[in-house]
Amino acid sequence: MNMRTLESSVNHADDLSRLLHVLPPHLQQALAETGTDELVEVVLDLGRPPLARYPGRAVALDPRPLTREDLAAVVEQVGEFGADNRAGIEGTLHRISAIRNRAGRIVGLTLRVGRAVQGTIEPLRDLVEAGESLLLLGRPGVGKTTMLREIARILADDQGKRVIVIDTSNEIAGDGDIPHPAIGTARRMQVPHPERQHAVMIEAVENHMPEVIVIDEIGTPAEALAARTIAERGVQLIGTAHGNRLENLVANPSLNDLVGGVQTVTLGDDEARFRGTQKTVSERRTDPCFQVVVEIRERDRLWAYTDTAAAVDRILRGREPGGEPRGGGWREDEAVEETPRAAAPEPFADEDEDSGPLRLYPYCLSRDSLERVIRDLRLDARVMRRPEQADLILALKARENDPRLRAHLEDGHATLVRVRKNTTAQMRRALQDHLHYQRGLDEDALAHALREVEHAVERVRAEGVPVALEPRPASLRRLQHRLVNQHRLYAESEGSGARRHLVVYPPSA
Repeated sequence: MNMRTLESSVNHADDLSRLLHVLPPHLQQALAETGTDELVEVVLDLGRPPLARYPGRAVALDPRPLTREDLAAVVEQVGEFGADNRAGIEGTLHRISAIRNRAGRIVGLTLRVGRAVQGTIEPLRDLVEAGESLLLLGRPGVGKTTMLREIARILADDQGKRVIVIDTSNEIAGDGDIPHPAIGTARRMQVPHPERQHAVMIEAVENHMPEVIVIDEIGTPAEALAARTIAERGVQLIGTAHGNRLENLVANPSLNDLVGGVQTVTLGDDEARFRGTQKTVSERRTDPCFQVVVEIRERDRLWAYTDTAAAVDRILRGREPGGEPRGGGWREDEAVEETPRAAAPEPFADEDEDSGPLRLYPYCLSRDSLERVIRDLRLDARVMRRPEQADLILALKARENDPRLRAHLEDGHATLVRVRKNTTAQMRRALQDHLHYQRGLDEDALAHALREVEHAVERVRAEGVPVALEPRPASLRRLQHRLVNQHRLYAESEGSGARRHLVVYPPSA
């Protein structure tokens, strides 16, 4: 097969021929015979046969080992390598990476094929267009950077947003001064040195007012801090990070701030008993920089966590992170089996709304202040993004008659908690009053509610009949519910308003 045939066999939309033409002619011929449609990379190592790698297999292009002259001929056509030992071909998405010996001489090359593939983010398009920050996880070569390109193009061209791509190794938008068309009208800022990536991230926000920042390979504490700074300014982040699973990221002290961070706290005796844990536990420190995390298991097998905060909280409590399958590569039985991948589900756990964390919404109040109050009081609570998701809506007394607020309260699902001023002290006091956490009364009410559960459990086990508890506030019902679950029994809330109470059922019920 001649060179004309080789060029006709490649995808010109990817300019693959320009990458292959830096190879010696006999390797170009071997590739033409082997095929290039699914080519991932060509590996050239001194003293070893050259390899062409495809998904799941590798093919030797020549039985003869490569010489220094072979490598030098390729390097001569490539040009200069940057501080990260990477080079590119202007106007293409291909990447050429070098391996050096201790003396600095090149002894290996990896010619990585870069392709612009449309349609890769269709399973995630609704998440991308929702405007929330999204983090992609997955092993090298699984397609994270390809997805970033298409996301940048869709947000810039289809959504009309101001998008800036932070391109450290020219891998997202290609080599040269003009970005590759694969990113559409998104703008690109190049990074002169990998250690400067975090600084360029901040510079992009301060100088160019983007609505979206796209960043590949967040891998250092400085870059994680820059991501948090950007997120706190209200800019949508689309990025990738090192790690295959969300659990890996939570366990990584350098990067877990991307998903809220981890801190060690000491619980009170009662709270430790309610949770069934030791007094010293790990908890999420703050809101995640990325509200959505997607694990790319395979190119068509994605696992999405649409509420990162909730997934991280479950991981830190030793529970399943949850999530949902995306993409067409899942079989029905696989998608079902994926949910309990870390541990077995809690026995007899139910979906009653009183068994989960308290859901709060600050109506025209500071979200950050409310988060601090939750941490100070060590409440099992979360701040929701929308009022219709909340159990309690905190609002200033002066605004309790706002038509929009009253509309959220009309269905009776949420309860209004009135706050005098928009301060942490006033929010703390309002929550303490509402949840009966103030000194004196709450201790007696708490002790009585827990004794009631113990007596009910004894009766349920002895007589095998359901036992109804007294009506309680939602906060006490939640504590009762957890204690019932610790006894491996099932409980459910019944009634409404002031008559709402818990019913404990025997195992066979």
